[in-house]
Amino acid sequence: MKINRKTHLEIRLQNLLFSLLFLVAVALLAWLSTQYSAQFDWTASHRHTLSEASLKVLGLLKEPVTITAYARENQQVRDPIRDLVERYRRTKQDVALSFVNPDTQPEKVRQLGIQVDGELVIEYQGRTEKIQEPGETSLTNALQRLATAEERHVVFLEGHGDRSPQGRANHDLQQFADELKRKGINVSMANLAVTPIIPDNTDVLVIAGPRTNLLPGEVKLIQDYVTKGGNLWWLGDPGDLHGLAPLAEQLGVTFLAGTIVDASTQLLGIDDPTFALVADYPPHPITQGFQQMTLFPAAAALGQNDKSDFEKEPLLTTLQRSWTETGPIEGKIAFDADKGERQGPLELGYAINRAISPPEPAKKPDAKVDGGQPPAAQTPSEQRIVVVGDGDFLSNAFLGNGGNLELGLNMIQWLSHGDALINIPAKVAPDRKLQLSPLASGTIAVGFLFVLPILLIGTGAWIWFKRRGS
Repeated sequence: MKINRKTHLEIRLQNLLFSLLFLVAVALLAWLSTQYSAQFDWTASHRHTLSEASLKVLGLLKEPVTITAYARENQQVRDPIRDLVERYRRTKQDVALSFVNPDTQPEKVRQLGIQVDGELVIEYQGRTEKIQEPGETSLTNALQRLATAEERHVVFLEGHGDRSPQGRANHDLQQFADELKRKGINVSMANLAVTPIIPDNTDVLVIAGPRTNLLPGEVKLIQDYVTKGGNLWWLGDPGDLHGLAPLAEQLGVTFLAGTIVDASTQLLGIDDPTFALVADYPPHPITQGFQQMTLFPAAAALGQNDKSDFEKEPLLTTLQRSWTETGPIEGKIAFDADKGERQGPLELGYAINRAISPPEPAKKPDAKVDGGQPPAAQTPSEQRIVVVGDGDFLSNAFLGNGGNLELGLNMIQWLSHGDALINIPAKVAPDRKLQLSPLASGTIAVGFLFVLPILLIGTGAWIWFKRRGS
């Protein structure tokens, strides 16, 4: 094609128009990149993405959250904090982060009790929480505590060899109690023989496997607490009820003789037949969306009667290959109906509830009702009770089995009317440790120090001799 002056001008105009349109397209893409973003986390443990528990907690926070990091001008301290909070900001835009150099405000640092470089102060609705080791687990737990406006108190009975929320023994419940505290739930203990009164602010009273008989007066106090509408969590064990038979009759629950044995646990490599496996759960708020297996060592099966006004729902049911073994659990055992043993499936946990009305406020002497109409009825509330035929599943020794910890937390949340917090599991940090046996460590060391260098040198020498000979 012959290019004349007119054609040359048209080509220049086309190039100019293309360049202009290209710049406009680039500018539009740059603007769109500020309005929309897409991120992908391809790490094995998804360590750059918030867990479902964190996302659910953020959904409970309807107002802005302010996070103040008291960290010196050190990027190695500030950058991880900034990256952590940014993961929360992607879901909740009104999470604000600011940094304060503690060296410039010593008086404020002293008032707040800041002790660690990089400590965070989280504020929400006028309430504050502090965490010294920033991480998703600690930050999500702090936000969950702030999401609960009212304090909740869980009181454990003591004085009869009960499982202690402060004990470090295998059968105690310290690790579970520590998790409750991280969730913002106050944990305390009460000895009814020493102080014959259940605190008025008790949201949940816990009976955790007493080993000696309770006094009749103590049992009467517990029964009165239940009669008045108190929430109760009874973690029982096989064998003697230790004076709590009247309470079981009041609730309409019976503890069957014997210990549950389950042949299904052998599939999991558990040789002890007294471990009961629960894999399926009913549609109850405690188990809504709960899909993990739970293990119950040395559990008692439960039954029910119709002598109470409580509504009872089976919450935990074993598999069909289980039964209640009434004889010694040693050697080879088998189901024997002639001894009164019960064949599975067996119920080892009940969720119990009934509607109650809160006490009416005292009327003033001059109180009048407009129009002669009676005052509006009080909104009924619900009394909640959970009875489980095993307390070992939450003990220090067995808390990490399957979904035991999450199930226990769900029970406490339901009992204390924290329904919105049910099924927010404890966030467990991934295990990033590589543990090798001495043989494996020696093999790797010899391989990298000797075998690999010799192999590379030998390969190079072979190639050199081959090329020299050709």
